[in-house]
Amino acid sequence: MSDTSLTRIAIAGAAGRMGQALSTLCLGDETLKLVGASEAPSYHNIGKDVGELIGLGKTGIVLRSDVAAAADDAQCYVDFTRPKVTLNAISALRKTGVRALVIGTTGFSDDEMVALKENTRDFAIVYSGNFSLGVNMLSALVERAAKSLGEDWDIEVLETHHRHKVDAPSGTALLLGEAAARGRGGELKDMKLPPYDGVTGERPPGRIGFSVRRSGGVIGEHEVSFSSMEEVLSLSHSALDRKVFARGALRAAKWVVSQPPGFYSMTDVLGL
Repeated sequence: MSDTSLTRIAIAGAAGRMGQALSTLCLGDETLKLVGASEAPSYHNIGKDVGELIGLGKTGIVLRSDVAAAADDAQCYVDFTRPKVTLNAISALRKTGVRALVIGTTGFSDDEMVALKENTRDFAIVYSGNFSLGVNMLSALVERAAKSLGEDWDIEVLETHHRHKVDAPSGTALLLGEAAARGRGGELKDMKLPPYDGVTGERPPGRIGFSVRRSGGVIGEHEVSFSSMEEVLSLSHSALDRKVFARGALRAAKWVVSQPPGFYSMTDVLGL
């Protein structure tokens, strides 16, 4: 396959857990070409070869602290970092030819999400709290169940992640909560229960609750329960390897480079 037919990818946070998974899969995919990688200026391995950092030998792609320089030859920029880092990177990308983004960063505030979406005038952005096929299938099932079951069924989203995760609830938990809210014909912001703490009183009907656990090295476990006074329906997903998220993100990258500016989700990529 000629270089001109490959999708050219630049990866943000390339030395992190997700960045390494993305780099490994990208370098092993005959339809993709890794052309750039960025990291925080304070990272001690800036200037080192990405392939050597992940145990694959020299690739000629070095870690850069300058986002625009790292993405100069890319078609798509893949970012799983932090909200402020992501937004700053998009500003830097305006100096390049990149107009397709895959964003897996979680923990955006309401204002930061508004700022992210404002960039869709110029960029085609695929954003998701989770890029795995399984979770997106789960989301579709949750929406369908919420639509079919009445408000006398309480909805609770339980998520477990590794001790290093910094935001809660997880982006995936919120994605599943949003699916449940859509099924109920509303928006999550109007249905989300506040965190349980102290004397909370009885649970009001029609609300969506969240429970969070941070423990050890768990990659990601999510369960959505629908509970009536007589029975419980549980839908769940467990990630066994971080590569499942990276694989989905790279699938999104191949898809988004041919899309017009706009804000897309994995349901668009997968045609769900």
